[in-house]
Amino acid sequence: MATVLEELRITGLGVIESATLELGPGLTVITGETGAGKTMVVTALGLLLGGRADSGAVRSGSRGARVEGSLRVADLPQVVAAVDAAGGEVEGDSVLLARNVSAEGRSRAFVGGASVPVSQLSDVAEPLVAMHGQSDQHRLLQPRAQRDALDAYGGEETALLLADYRALYVELQETERELAEVVASARERAREADLLRFGLSEIEAVDPQPGEDLSLAEEERRLGHADTLRTAAESAREALSSDEGNPDALAAVAAARALLDGVREHDDAAGELADRVAEVTYLLSDVAADVASYADGLDTDPSRLAAVSERRAALTALTRKYGEDIDEVLAWSRASAQRLFELDDTDDRTARLRAERGDLRATLGDLAATISAARHDAATRLGDQVTAELSLLAMPHARLAVSVTCHDDPDGLEVGGRAVRFGADGVDEVELLLAANVGADARPLAGRPEGTRPVQVQP
Repeated sequence: MATVLEELRITGLGVIESATLELGPGLTVITGETGAGKTMVVTALGLLLGGRADSGAVRSGSRGARVEGSLRVADLPQVVAAVDAAGGEVEGDSVLLARNVSAEGRSRAFVGGASVPVSQLSDVAEPLVAMHGQSDQHRLLQPRAQRDALDAYGGEETALLLADYRALYVELQETERELAEVVASARERAREADLLRFGLSEIEAVDPQPGEDLSLAEEERRLGHADTLRTAAESAREALSSDEGNPDALAAVAAARALLDGVREHDDAAGELADRVAEVTYLLSDVAADVASYADGLDTDPSRLAAVSERRAALTALTRKYGEDIDEVLAWSRASAQRLFELDDTDDRTARLRAERGDLRATLGDLAATISAARHDAATRLGDQVTAELSLLAMPHARLAVSVTCHDDPDGLEVGGRAVRFGADGVDEVELLLAANVGADARPLAGRPEGTRPVQVQP
């Protein structure tokens, strides 16, 4: 199996002016006399993992120290994702991590060429490298690592329970976010609903019909010029077919037809022209009748004109606010009615979200209790097994215990009749406790903050 850390380059750190350490598969041993720089290699690795920067470690006469590490991440998609999230780049199968420490104590971190906070460098690198000192295992001092170790020991059953729990936890977080958004925006939503109701009531009072603004505009133009239109129509009808015996178009065309009919027997072409003129006669007769009907149908009612103008004014008032024309106004009305339904559903939605949150929390509480039970069982077995191994390591009186506890929280999950703090990994805090000698109390590997009192959840 290829090593994750392929190369370590150190510049200006302690007794090391410049050094490059290439690592390969298997075991690499660094030996040397006191002062050769072995400790500086470990210090460099600690800096690369996000450890505290100490300006005193900068080489005398140097402006600063720099540590670079090339990590092979081809088979570590979660690390590649973390590098991408940090804004860095993976080149080929490797990513370059770097840490600069100035002689004044300032520190800068880099992931894949991107400048990042030291904490983000630690998030990327720390899970990949385990550092063992003379008296401890640094990663195992972290509470999360201790819990992960216990869960890994618990096997597939614990892994499946945690997968179900985490999926529900994400769903609960989303539900609570949505609920908080609905509650926080209640005032704005009420204001929006009032505006929509006012607009819809205005439109409902006018009750516009599709295309009504265009048809009324045409009718108003016609009514406003009714006298002029009638005079023109009557004059046109008289020119086409006179009631007073005056010369008109029909009489002229009839005369032309009679002349051509009179010579039809002398030439077939003249007959064809006579037939075509006959068609014109029929057409003129129809047009004359239509013009007469149009003139008779023209309305000069002033009250109708006033009503049309008033209606158009009402429609124009709507188009000034809600759309370019009545069709757009009606579209706005439909969309606003749907939006108002959604806004009016806020109370019901809030109630539904709260009920859903309650159900999710109850299910999570039950699942968390099951996970806690599995962890308690695994903790007992792990403690016994490690204690047996310690005996084989010439520590016959040493004893390892695994403590699984939780902490009270009034806003937490209901587990075993108690509200306890919870997160994405459940409700449990896991501690490895070691009693090295006979009669010694088991003590946390990482120590315990003063004043902390964990509460054990009974499975």
